[in-house]
Amino acid sequence: MAKTGTTTQGLRTAIERSGYYPALVAEAVEAAVGGEQIASYVVHQETTFDANEVRRHVTVLVLTAHRFIVSHTDEQNADTSSPTPYATTSTESVKLDRISSVVVSRVVANPESYTPGTLPREVVLTIGWGAVSRIDLEPAACGDPNCEADHGYTGSTTADDLSLRVSEAGDGPDTVRQTLAFAQALSEATAATGAPAAAPAPSGSGR
Repeated sequence: MAKTGTTTQGLRTAIERSGYYPALVAEAVEAAVGGEQIASYVVHQETTFDANEVRRHVTVLVLTAHRFIVSHTDEQNADTSSPTPYATTSTESVKLDRISSVVVSRVVANPESYTPGTLPREVVLTIGWGAVSRIDLEPAACGDPNCEADHGYTGSTTADDLSLRVSEAGDGPDTVRQTLAFAQALSEATAATGAPAAAPAPSGSGR
């Protein structure tokens, strides 16, 4: 489930509707946001099954005028560190000028008959700001098909700090639409942050 909006009260309402430790999640997120005005947000909950255990995870993304805030909350069963079930929540605040990439991957059914404005059946939002990078390596080769020399490896580095996947079948069309709206707002905000300042108008003598 995901919700998006532009007010602090709307954010709290969305967290409460998720039903996932709302007091804990809201306190952590609101403390990270502080007094800044919220430009956009998404609250996304996912449930996974691990053997005989059901685990829930909630991700909250918040955009303000100057920062991108991400919060994760997970629940854990009792273990050697705790005799009772517990939850962990974390928040990270990233200045908008640190965001290096906002990648939106869309999966569209029947592309030959695609109509502009049709929602994708799946969206993956990947945001990078340099904290985590993924390196993909493969053996390097030259243009000679008969060459057997060792050319080492070649690869690429991709920023992969956050990846949020939503689908129409699993999360509903509203979730897909809301994730796209947040991605657009974040992309526009980072573009505005990176834009060069306008040059001052030349001052004339008036003659």
